[in-house]
Amino acid sequence: MQTRREIILSLMTGIGAAILGVPSVAKANDWRNQFASLDFGVVSSENEADRIARYTTFVAYMERTMRAPIKMHQATDYAGTIEALKARKLEFARFGPASYAQAWLVTGGKVEPIVVETDSDGFVGYHAVVAVKADSPYRSLADPKGKAFAFADPNSTSGYIAPVFFLREDGINPDTFFGRTGFSGSHENGIIAVLNGTYDAAATWWTNEARSNVARMESKGMIPHAQIRYIWRSPKLPGSPWAMRTDLPAPLKAEIRAALVALPTADPQAWKDLTDGKSQGVQEITHADYEPIIRMIKDNQRSRRDAKAN
Repeated sequence: MQTRREIILSLMTGIGAAILGVPSVAKANDWRNQFASLDFGVVSSENEADRIARYTTFVAYMERTMRAPIKMHQATDYAGTIEALKARKLEFARFGPASYAQAWLVTGGKVEPIVVETDSDGFVGYHAVVAVKADSPYRSLADPKGKAFAFADPNSTSGYIAPVFFLREDGINPDTFFGRTGFSGSHENGIIAVLNGTYDAAATWWTNEARSNVARMESKGMIPHAQIRYIWRSPKLPGSPWAMRTDLPAPLKAEIRAALVALPTADPQAWKDLTDGKSQGVQEITHADYEPIIRMIKDNQRSRRDAKAN
């Protein structure tokens, strides 16, 4: 039979082992043991060199905050980022509204939006616009009938999905209304193609006078100032979301969300680099915000099927 002293020593030893074991259990359950690095992708309207430069300080911030290596996935088009997330090669990504919606559709809902950035006035959202040369004769969307029109990418909201949807709503079938349509590959390429005469008009994005694809290209010296104007603007569209896979460990998802929510105040320089200093911060969002975009995609797909059937 154990003495009273032996019983007390045994209890103390057990308690001590349990206490010492808590950090070990926590460490064993740490998501960092499952992920050697975190990979994210970016659907961007910029060229690769500018995109890498824009995200350099963001990657450094995320590595400090997440305490893990962060790798940026480079895709040649929007579909590349969507497919990489579907194949679980990415943990999170920055999408446009339509590319997020496409990712949600192809993964069967296994992606969830986290935050969007606001504009300089604190509002969320932007517009699709149709751009033409400033000295062109086109004043309304009816004018470039029979001319060459550039879309950006099949999975771009402002560069394809939204313009096609709203044009069809107005009774304009882009396939027959324009003499020629094509995909420029990016928003920047579309504007350059308009200026060099390859296309007469192009779809791109616009938030306000200070923040747009054209304004960004002007600020980088890619195009001269005041050489582009707009002849059409869509209703307001939801913002471009950061999103992550739903099958990630809950602690990892919570840390990604917390890091993105804190970014504008935790690392102002990284936030300035990402947004050109033209955003007040971020706003958390849900999938419901993107249901209208999903309906646009499905409507466009149905229209294409109907056209082929006829």
